[in-house]
Amino acid sequence: MITQNLLKHFLNEDIFLYKFLNKNGLSVTVTNYGATITSIKVPDKRGSLLDIALGFDNLEDYLKGHPYFGSTIGRYANRIAGGVFSLNGKKYKLECNDGNNHLHGGFNGFDKVVWQSEIKKNKLAMYYLSKDGDQGYPGNLEVCVTFELNNDNELKIQYNAESDSDTIINLTNHTYFNLSGCLRDILDHELKIHANMYTPVSEGGIPNGEIASLNGTPMDFSKMTRIGKNINDKFLQLGICNGYDHNYVLDKPGLCAEVLDPVSGITLDVITDKPGIQFYSGNHLVDIKGRKGVKYVKNFGFCLETQFFPDSPNHSNFSDCVLKKGDIYSYNTTYRFGVL
Repeated sequence: MITQNLLKHFLNEDIFLYKFLNKNGLSVTVTNYGATITSIKVPDKRGSLLDIALGFDNLEDYLKGHPYFGSTIGRYANRIAGGVFSLNGKKYKLECNDGNNHLHGGFNGFDKVVWQSEIKKNKLAMYYLSKDGDQGYPGNLEVCVTFELNNDNELKIQYNAESDSDTIINLTNHTYFNLSGCLRDILDHELKIHANMYTPVSEGGIPNGEIASLNGTPMDFSKMTRIGKNINDKFLQLGICNGYDHNYVLDKPGLCAEVLDPVSGITLDVITDKPGIQFYSGNHLVDIKGRKGVKYVKNFGFCLETQFFPDSPNHSNFSDCVLKKGDIYSYNTTYRFGVL
């Protein structure tokens, strides 16, 4: 079941809040401002409903700006070095909104626009036209992101796009999860990522072009491991990012990550057909007043962003992020919730 509630008329557009509710009592709320997931309520092992997504109580806090809580990210998720890439022999310059680099689509990426929205039976479709030159990207890009909550406790997100000229694209969702219901940090959460390789970074979080083995490093989550176990190790990659903020090269499509909070008993599985996933341990959360006045601080949430590899346009050995004119960009990510 999906319900719709008008929140505000903004920039000549209506901003709505949509609520999904399944037969098991799970609920998810999504707003068409930034195609943003604002709440995910699931039962813990005692049957109490916990909101496991970081966010705010009101629209105004989202409009003020935030670290991409629940947002749809585009045109290109993650970083592009120097905000520069070449395509078909032409160099393009993007906005540098992360020091000297381009991050998550620029100053006015997909997270800061009002999407058109439509309820289609048990699905919510959101549409946005990113015009040629938007944030420096080529091509008129038509995007559709579809959300669905089913009775298997799965939140499915489908990304589709088409451009009238060759361009680059990398869409993802940037929900910060905390399976304790945001009652404590996420360092005691246990995590498994189905990956044996990752892309190490240099200063600024830009990949150095290497695809390296995780074996024997504190970056390795190929077995269920407490997130905080090695986070303070004196390992160069952890030092550069002040924790985990790295792209993992997935072994294969399908189940790519599993998370458990032993206290609440809530579990999260991530399923995708994308080649990579960015694990971010909330290293730069600093005293943000979130839902119900809770302060979000360092390591208070984690992100698992399914994606092409960061800075792929500048590394020929990375995943191909080019969308050719007339081709269809189509990928899926599912978040499946459970309880022990």
